[in-house]
Amino acid sequence: MMNNNSVNKKDIPIHLPDSLDDKNIDNEISSNLDSLLNTWYVKNAFKVDSLKSASQPVSCNSALSDSVYINRLRNLDSFIPLPFNQTVKNLIGFYTQKRPGLVSIMMGLANYYFPLFEEVLSKYNLPLELKYLPVIESALNPKAISRAKASGLWQFMFGTAKLYNLEISSFIDERFDPVKSTEAAARYLSDLYAIYGDWHVALAAYNCGPGNVNKAIKRAGGKQNFWDIYKYLPKETRGYIPTFIAATYVMNYAKEHDIKATLPSFNILTDTIKLNSYLHFDQIASVLKIPMDELRQLNPQYKNDIIPAKSDKPYVLNLPQEKVSSFIDEQNQIYAYNRDKYFPNNELALPSENNQLLAMNGKKKIIYTVKKGDNTASIAKKNHITVTNLVRWNNIHHNRIKIGQELAIYVPDKKGTSSKQDLASTSRQPNEIPANNNVTAAKTDSIPDNNSKLSNNSLKEDDDFTYYTVRNGDSLYTIAKQFSGVSHRDIIALNQIKDTRGLVPGQKLKIPIRDNN
Repeated sequence: MMNNNSVNKKDIPIHLPDSLDDKNIDNEISSNLDSLLNTWYVKNAFKVDSLKSASQPVSCNSALSDSVYINRLRNLDSFIPLPFNQTVKNLIGFYTQKRPGLVSIMMGLANYYFPLFEEVLSKYNLPLELKYLPVIESALNPKAISRAKASGLWQFMFGTAKLYNLEISSFIDERFDPVKSTEAAARYLSDLYAIYGDWHVALAAYNCGPGNVNKAIKRAGGKQNFWDIYKYLPKETRGYIPTFIAATYVMNYAKEHDIKATLPSFNILTDTIKLNSYLHFDQIASVLKIPMDELRQLNPQYKNDIIPAKSDKPYVLNLPQEKVSSFIDEQNQIYAYNRDKYFPNNELALPSENNQLLAMNGKKKIIYTVKKGDNTASIAKKNHITVTNLVRWNNIHHNRIKIGQELAIYVPDKKGTSSKQDLASTSRQPNEIPANNNVTAAKTDSIPDNNSKLSNNSLKEDDDFTYYTVRNGDSLYTIAKQFSGVSHRDIIALNQIKDTRGLVPGQKLKIPIRDNN
C-alpha cells in the first residue's frame, strides 16, 4: 500500500491553522492519563514513588525554539506527515512539562504493547507510526472508557466494533481485548485510508466517524485535504491531528527532554491457553494463587469474571507465563473448584442468575398470596427466606407488591408442598437444622462476647435467625452477601467465631433475619 521512504519531508507544511482552545485538549489527555494510573497493573508493577511523581509538573523541562521541534519532526521517518504549529508545540509542552512522569510510565508499557501493534500494522502494510494512536486514544489503558462510551485501547464505539466483528455480549466485550481490538483497528484504518487517500483525513474519520468527515468535505466544496476541511470538523477532531503529532514527537524524543522509561517491577511475560469449557476467574485465582485483579487486567475482555468458553466456541485465557504450566497440571482441580457455585447444573448464567439458581436448588415451590399489610420484608420474615431471594424469584421491582398477588417461594424439599397456602401458617421448629443450606427460623440463643463488633444493624435479643450450611469455597463475606441486610460481622458475632478463616464445609452458621422495609 505504501512505502515509508516515499515521503518528501521538504513538502511538509509548517504553518497550520490554529486549533481550538488547547485547554479542552489538555483536559481530555489528562483524563486518559489519570485513568491509566488507576489500573491494577500500573498500581502494582510500578514503584509508589514513581506513581506519586507521575502527575507532577517538571519546571526544568522548558519549551524549546520552534526550529528545534520542526527539525526533529522532519527527521522522523514517518509516512504520515507531521507538521508543526502552536497547538502542536503546546501539546508537546503538556506531555514533557506537565506530565513527564506519566509519559515515562507509558514508555514502560510501550515495551509490552508496541510489538503487538507493530506486528498487526505490518500485516496490513500500514504505517508503523499508527502505533501511537492508542497513546492519545487511551493512554495505553486497555480498560479505558470515554464519556461517549468508546472503549478499549483503540476506543471503539459499539456500532463500529460490531461492524468489524468484535464480539460484545453479556459475557465478553472484545473492544477490551488488546489482540482482537488491534486487528479490528488495523482493518478499520486500512478501509478509511482506502476511502480518503490522506492519512490526516483518515485519522479524522477514525476520531469522529466517516459521516462527519463527509459532511466537512461537502461543506469545503469537495476538498479532501485535512486543513481544507479543518474548520468544518467537530471541535475535538480539529485537535486530534495535533495531539497525534505531539504524541509521536514525545514517544520518539522523550530522552531529549530528560524523560526515561519507567520499567515495571516485574516482567510482562504472558502466554495464552485455549479453553473449551466455562470458567470463573475465582476458580483460577483460588487454585493458582493469582490475584483476581491481575486476571482481570490480563483478560480485560471478559465481563463478570466469567470466560464463556464451550467446546464449539473456545476462548483464550491470558496468564503470567510462569503460571501456564501450573494451569495445565491442575486444570481438573481448577474446573472442579466451586463448580456448582458458579455454574449450577453446569450451565452458564450471569452472576445474579447463578445466585437465583443456587437459592432455588433442591427446594419445593410454594405459592404465597399477598395480604393487606404485607410487604416484602414481612413476607420474607414470615416464610423464613431472604428479601433478596423473594425479589429475585418473582422479578419484583422496587419492592412493590399488591394485595392478591401470588408470589413463588422456595423452601427445603422436606417442608415443601405443591399446594397453595400461607407458608407462615406452618409450625415452627426452632431447633431444627436443615440439611440443605437454609431456612428454619429460630430465636437467637447465642449472645456475642464483648469483643465482637456488630454492623450498624446490631442484633437484638428477639431477632430471628436462619441456619446456613457452609459449602466448599465459602467465606464469611460471600455468605453474608447472600442475605439481605446482613454483614460478615453479624455472622461472626452471632456465632461467636474466633477464627474467621476456620470455616469447614458442612458447618452450620446462624444468619440473622433482617427486616429492611
